[in-house]
Amino acid sequence: MALLDLLGRRWTLRILWELREEPLTSRALRTACDEASPTVLQARLDDLREAGFVELGEGGGYGLTPLGRDLCETFMPLHRFAERWKR
Repeated sequence: MALLDLLGRRWTLRILWELREEPLTSRALRTACDEASPTVLQARLDDLREAGFVELGEGGGYGLTPLGRDLCETFMPLHRFAERWKR
């Protein structure tokens, strides 16, 4: 239930989705999540870092940890289903 609570928070899934291919700086992530306030975005990043899914890289960008990449891989069947469903 703790995982579902975390993933159900506003912007959490979007942040994970945006980080799935490459690390992003705070500014780039804010641009990708165009409606998220900086305060909410930072709170979600803090939550995801505490949970072990996201890390702050040496270059200042946020990226997925190995655990975060595993989590995103579990979304891919749902993503493929959604793509078929929308057609």
